[in-house]
Amino acid sequence: MKRLLSAVCLAAAAPLGLAASPAASPAASPAATPSAASTPVRLTVDASQSKGPMTPIWAWFGYDEPNYTTAPNGKKLLSQIATMSPVPVYVRAHNLMTSGDGSHALKWGSTGMYREDKDGKPVYDWTIVDAIFDTYVERGMKPLAQIGFMPEALSQRPQPYQHSWKPGVPYEQIMTGWATPPKDYDKWAELIYQWVKHSVERYGRKEVESWYWEVWNEPDGHYLIAPDTKREYFKMYDYAADAVKRALPTARMGGPHTAGAGRFMDDFLEHALRGKNYATGKTGSPLDFVAFHAKGQPRVLDGRVQMGMGIHFQRLDQGFALVEKYPELKGIPVIVGESDPEGCAACGMQTNPENAYRNGTLYASYTAASIAREYDLAARRGVNLIGAVNWSFEFEDQPWFAGFRDLATNGVDKPVLNVFRMLGMMRGERVAVGGDQAYDAAAIQAGGVRGARTDINALASKDKRSVAVMVWNYHDDDIVDAGSPVELHISGIPARRVQLRHYRVDQDNSNAYTAWKRMGSPANPTPAQVAALEKAGALAQLGKPGSLKTPDGKAVVRMQLPRQAVSLVTLTY
Repeated sequence: MKRLLSAVCLAAAAPLGLAASPAASPAASPAATPSAASTPVRLTVDASQSKGPMTPIWAWFGYDEPNYTTAPNGKKLLSQIATMSPVPVYVRAHNLMTSGDGSHALKWGSTGMYREDKDGKPVYDWTIVDAIFDTYVERGMKPLAQIGFMPEALSQRPQPYQHSWKPGVPYEQIMTGWATPPKDYDKWAELIYQWVKHSVERYGRKEVESWYWEVWNEPDGHYLIAPDTKREYFKMYDYAADAVKRALPTARMGGPHTAGAGRFMDDFLEHALRGKNYATGKTGSPLDFVAFHAKGQPRVLDGRVQMGMGIHFQRLDQGFALVEKYPELKGIPVIVGESDPEGCAACGMQTNPENAYRNGTLYASYTAASIAREYDLAARRGVNLIGAVNWSFEFEDQPWFAGFRDLATNGVDKPVLNVFRMLGMMRGERVAVGGDQAYDAAAIQAGGVRGARTDINALASKDKRSVAVMVWNYHDDDIVDAGSPVELHISGIPARRVQLRHYRVDQDNSNAYTAWKRMGSPANPTPAQVAALEKAGALAQLGKPGSLKTPDGKAVVRMQLPRQAVSLVTLTY
């Protein structure tokens, strides 16, 4: 079997071999071809040239089904996510106010926090939502707390209330009684006030001050049913924001979490800044952060998946441009409330073949390449991007590797989760990167990563004790091959000796999916097989750590980087 050589050398010295790993196997991908690349791709990292803070915009996650939070696999995954981040992770979940007994289903969850007695008086029950938020807080995580959806007793059209949607069914059928504005705004505002007040009593003022509060989800899409959706959402936001601030004046409130950055979002920003407040009659509404969603658009072309990163970037830029438009919003925190390759986490590849990217390394390389460019897209518009929510978690009671957009399957990590582990090792300042086969954000926004050339590029950081460089070989087309040799030239290392480690996500490393397929894709893996899959899914290090002299502050790392693979090289001192 071919071997991929990971080697390091001084800038003018002979290479020192460090580690080896198996080459990508053509059988591991639905579309694989041999690579003809032989000339090394050169990447440069200047650790002395800062590009701004390494803001952990990736440390934000979300999902539709809040009751997965307290399931065993949900708790396990949340613990892993919390552990790998250097800062508290923010979590956004739908259905935190939805009526029900806490049972979960695809795109469904509930907390039953509100009902009314026979006389129409409110009855509050925080049991389930407390269990969800307890799970976050116990792990040092924080809610991006969504005020939604509408409790049955407050719905304008309560029946039918719970939907029965499943993959393959038209998406619009999901919108049942939970998707209306309140029939009584005063009762709805009082519910929100009581919820925030209870949260302060349970978790403490300082803790809740560190959360973010927002209203609803994608009111410009299918999620809000009303004759005048825009007017009703603005009214809902005003009443909710007033209630949150009455309960905790220092709470952070924002929105609108629109599906796109179009007229609806623009009109909302105008209303929040200059419009008449429906709840107070004053001018404007509290707006402590701005949030919108941006998605890509994969398709099946010539029998294989082709990702739509260019469309994803266009939508990100449209949102950043709207924030840039308003001088009053200069410096305001911006959160991309959902930032993903496409729009339906619960639509598996069986019903949506374009989603077949999710189990393997294409999702991993897409995630690395897209998150790295979000820094550049935000900087170009001068906006303060603090978070980009990855809308993927885990799905209970589903087949192994069923093609949902998730981070783990049945408690076993998927390759994409290891990209977040890599990002968690990157601290301090982002530093300058250059390359001779690198796309920039503008080029991807204009046309994606198509044609003969792949995107071989890097994101690099430096803190007081380390330099970290994440390198990827990405292409929109779902093809895996042996890739290209890469030379990583690092300068500005503030030490005379470093310890080098090399981590890898590819077909044979940090990849439980290929391990599962090699087992014969068992529908019910044995305990021994599950243990093997858990081991295969962990972040893999190529070889042993190596010690390297860097008297001139320079080093060269050489590697063979397969297509759709991601490497992290760390130099510690």
